[in-house]
Amino acid sequence: MFGLSRTKNGIMESFRMAIDAIRQNKLRSILTLLGISIGVFSVIGVMTAIRTLESSVESGLNVFGTNTFVIQKWPGIMVGNHGDEKYRNRKNIDYPQYEEFKRRARMPIMVSVSEGTSARNVKYRDKTVKRSIELIGGDEGTIRTYNTYIADGRNVTTDDVHSVRNVCLLGMDVVDRLFPFEDPIGKTIQIRGLDYNVIGITERKGEAFGGSQDNYIAIPITNFLQHFKNRWTTLSISVEAPSAEEYDKTMDEAIGLLRAIRKVPPGKENDFEIESNAEMIERFSGFTSGIKLFALSISVIALLVAGIGIMNIMLVSVTDRIKEIGIRKAIGATRTDILTQFLTEAIFLSEFGGIVGVILGIAGGNIVAVIFKVPAVIPFDWALYGLIVCSIIGIGFGIYPAWRASNLDPIESLRYE
Repeated sequence: MFGLSRTKNGIMESFRMAIDAIRQNKLRSILTLLGISIGVFSVIGVMTAIRTLESSVESGLNVFGTNTFVIQKWPGIMVGNHGDEKYRNRKNIDYPQYEEFKRRARMPIMVSVSEGTSARNVKYRDKTVKRSIELIGGDEGTIRTYNTYIADGRNVTTDDVHSVRNVCLLGMDVVDRLFPFEDPIGKTIQIRGLDYNVIGITERKGEAFGGSQDNYIAIPITNFLQHFKNRWTTLSISVEAPSAEEYDKTMDEAIGLLRAIRKVPPGKENDFEIESNAEMIERFSGFTSGIKLFALSISVIALLVAGIGIMNIMLVSVTDRIKEIGIRKAIGATRTDILTQFLTEAIFLSEFGGIVGVILGIAGGNIVAVIFKVPAVIPFDWALYGLIVCSIIGIGFGIYPAWRASNLDPIESLRYE
């Protein structure tokens, strides 16, 4: 018991003396802390920002319904212009192809179609929405694939599509601007000079990645193709499988049918893309993994430089305190006591700098959450990794100066001037 108590008191004394030494050399200690803090801040800041984005990916990229995938000409996520010519040279997916696909598909419980463009200066009486509004052409299944529901009125029907009717559904942003104090159902709005009767409004979805998910108008796809089609118009076909178990079979059937309809030769790759929530999330994660690796590499270099700085500072500290070390040894301090004191000082500097870096990194990384209006994230795992690395740096780069201090000859140390 006595030995354990003595060891505990020795550690506490070493810790107290380490803190006193840091206080007496504030500028030197602050510069050391700064190096560690910058290294930890860089990795924690980037990882927090990426984790914040990744946490909102499921809701932000979750644009398709459950057990649903989408067939389209272009990939859902493209980084840079890689492969741009390949996709551009593909044939557009047109309405006859969609109708043939829907007629022949057997496994899906729903096949829907959509395409979009933008519209400005949408009017209702004396009110005008001058900002751009997403104009969606769709059918009775479109709102289902967009993960929303009818809040009031009715949905687009098969008759609306077949009869090419001038009817529309409004997202809540459009309702707020054109109908702030009245019921929009049954009213007539103008889109590019054409009159459309409002038959329904959809539930409010809120924002994702800093943009509103409610700034749209949906009209029958046939009406869209009649009035708003251009040479770049290509349709997206949404397919819903009966269940998760039959998802892959449904996708295989869809791929085979569309290859036959678009006359893709055997052995050639698909001239269309299959997009699902899982694939979009996976593609996004693949993109962020490169950023993580780059940030980690830079941070490792920064932390190594900071570790060298700690070693340099501790060596200077040993030189400045040779007489103090001699006095301590003369009054009974052991090599272990001296080693513990200087090692504690190095670890404390590393850990304190690491904590500051973690706090600043989390705060800086969550600026992304503020910008994109998504929930903030605290990456506890990366914070823990950062502190563990700081401990390793403190021990690794502090051990030599501490060992050198513990091995000083007390007689020579007392003579040192």
